[in-house]
Amino acid sequence: MEITSQKTDDGIIIFVKGRIDTTNYNEFENAVNDIFKDDVSQIYLDCSALNYISSSGLRVFLTIQKKMMGTGGKFKLFAMQPSIKEIFDISGFSSIFSIYADFETAKQN
Repeated sequence: MEITSQKTDDGIIIFVKGRIDTTNYNEFENAVNDIFKDDVSQIYLDCSALNYISSSGLRVFLTIQKKMMGTGGKFKLFAMQPSIKEIFDISGFSSIFSIYADFETAKQN
């Protein structure tokens, strides 16, 4: 898994490449916790290169969502591959998260 980030005018974009599973979810969680230190109001997660997520990864996503809601911020996912979107649909997470086709759409909403 590779994690990079880029600041935007209203928040930060996190790029994840590879898998988020039981072997590395804590690495992802630590990277996001570092971003929280900057007190961001919007976190955008680019899922275009995310090819697998386990229940451990989903739990981290929920934690991010709760933290952002607690601070009045927003956590937006975009460019989700169909297989990942299916996992979110089956688990019921699609109704919990804001999921968009691309960054521009996420930014506008």
